[in-house]
Amino acid sequence: MKTKVIGALFMIMLMTACGSPIEENMSREIQAFSAVNQEGKTVELREDLEGEYWIADFIFTNCETVCPPMTGNMARLQQLLKEEKIDIPLRSISVDPEHDSPAKLKEFANPYNPDYTQWSFLTGYTFEEVKELSIKSFQSPLKRLEDTDQFAHGTSFFLVTPEGEVVKRYSGTKAGEMKKIVNDVIRLTK
Repeated sequence: MKTKVIGALFMIMLMTACGSPIEENMSREIQAFSAVNQEGKTVELREDLEGEYWIADFIFTNCETVCPPMTGNMARLQQLLKEEKIDIPLRSISVDPEHDSPAKLKEFANPYNPDYTQWSFLTGYTFEEVKELSIKSFQSPLKRLEDTDQFAHGTSFFLVTPEGEVVKRYSGTKAGEMKKIVNDVIRLTK
């Protein structure tokens, strides 16, 4: 009997070790979410990206604190991915859809030289819809700050699997994290 228990424990440990090649720190399913990108084209976040790994973050164009450095880091991530010849989608989701029109998002994004075939900036939904997406799918708090045009939102970048599951969060404000994302993507896709 003792031998069977030890054998079963060994098998469980072996199966667990054969899981993901990266250290995951989340497990959340992406809900269906419709938006428009910086070109005004409709995007279905979950359906359009099914079958692909992708990275997401939450920003807004008149952010006075973390959004510019986060967007700079997403630009750095895009460049690192290109150097590795990895073409996975990047999605920056506006938390201020009432202010951030497609044209406003494009005006905000252009100084970062994004390759829009890979990196999209999304809007075209209500604040309540993006708040629900942020909290339920990404476990990232979001609220409108009283008496101001600013928002409190998470500063993470999120890795999403081809099955639409958020499996890892990274600091979006630390440049060194971009190389970690690339290394994880390489482990998952090569």
